[in-house]
Amino acid sequence: MLSEKEHGKASVYILMGIIDLKSHSDLQFPAGTDRRECDHSKWADNFVAPGCGGSQEHSFQHPFLQAVGMFLGEFSCLAAFYLLRCRAARHPDTSADPQQPFNPLLFLPPALCDMTGTSIMYVALNMTSASSFQMLRGAVIIFTGLFSVAFLGRRLALSQWLGILATIAGLVVVGLADLLSKHDSQHKLSEVITGDLLIIMAQIIVSIQMVLEEKFVYKHNVHPLRAVGTEGLFGFVILSLLLVPMYYIPAGSFSGNPRGTLEDALDAFCQVGRQPLIALALLGNISSIAFFNFAGISVTKELSATTRMVLDSLRTVVIWALSLALGWEAFHPLQILGFLILLAGTALYNGLHRPLLARLSRGRPPAEEGEHERLLGGSRTAINSAS
Repeated sequence: MLSEKEHGKASVYILMGIIDLKSHSDLQFPAGTDRRECDHSKWADNFVAPGCGGSQEHSFQHPFLQAVGMFLGEFSCLAAFYLLRCRAARHPDTSADPQQPFNPLLFLPPALCDMTGTSIMYVALNMTSASSFQMLRGAVIIFTGLFSVAFLGRRLALSQWLGILATIAGLVVVGLADLLSKHDSQHKLSEVITGDLLIIMAQIIVSIQMVLEEKFVYKHNVHPLRAVGTEGLFGFVILSLLLVPMYYIPAGSFSGNPRGTLEDALDAFCQVGRQPLIALALLGNISSIAFFNFAGISVTKELSATTRMVLDSLRTVVIWALSLALGWEAFHPLQILGFLILLAGTALYNGLHRPLLARLSRGRPPAEEGEHERLLGGSRTAINSAS
C-alpha cells in the first residue's frame, strides 16, 4: 500500500505525464502546423474529403468549428469540478478557503476575449509553423505585464521589466527567422507574416482576458476548474450561435472552404461523415484540452506554478524538435537564438532566477511560499494559463 505522501507524489507524476503526452498529441500530423496549443486540430486540417453537394475533395479547414470544440473541452472542466466537490464533501477539509457566492455572468467578458483570441489563433494556425506559433505565444507576457500596470495598478519588479524586454527581443528574432526561412507553396511569405501578426494580436486579447479575470473574478475565490468550465460554457454557446451568420459572410483569402465564407459548418459535417478519422481528430482535440486543463491546474496546485511553466516550455521544445525531425518545417539557426531569448524572458518575468540566486547566496534553496496548495483550495493562478 502506498502512503498518502507517496500516493500524492505518484499522482503528480501521472499529471506531469499527461501534460507531456499532450505535448506529443499537440503535434499530430501537421501540414503547416499549429493551433492554440497546436494539437489534433492540425491532424484534422491534414485530411482531405469531399464536402456537401458532391463538391471536390478539399482540406478540412474549419477554424471556428474547431474553436467550438475547444470550448466544449473547457466546458467539460465543470464536470471535473463538481466531481471533485462531491469527493471533497465526503472528506471535508477545514483548512481550505471557502468558495464565495458569485454571479456567473462575471465570466462573460473574459469568455468573449477567450472566444475572440482563440478564433484568431485557429485562423493563424493555418498560416505559420508549429514552432513559431508556440514561440510567438510568449508575447502574452508583454501585454499582460503592461496591462496589469495600467489597469490593476501593479508595480513590476526590475526583473519583470527585463523579462518583457527580453521577450520583445526574442519575438523579433523569431520573426526574422520566419522571414528568412524557406516557405513551401502552401505557405507563402505573406501568409506566414499575416499568421505571425495574428498570433501576436491574439495575445493582446488574451492579456485583456487575464486582466479581467484578475480584476473581477479572483476576488471571489473561484476555483480555476470552475472558472475555465464556465468560460467554456459561454464560449461554446456564443460561438455555436455565431456559426450561423459566419455561414453567409464572405472571407476571401482567409477562407478555407469552397464557398469562401468565414465558416461553413455544414461542409465540415459532410467532410466528417465522409472521413471518420476527422471525427477522431476532433474528439482527440476536445479530450486533450480537457485533460490538459485539469492536469495543468493540478500540477500547479501540487508542485508549483514555476514547475508547470517549465513543463510548458518543454512542450514547445518537443513540438519544435518533432517538426524538424519529421520534415514539417525547415531548420533555421535564428530559431534557436529566438527560443533561448524567449525562454530567458519568461524565466525572468516569472521569477525563476530567484531560487538560483538564493541558492548561490545562502547555499540552499528557499521555501516556495504559497505555491503548494490543495486542489480544491482556490487559487490565484491565472485561470486561462491552462487553456
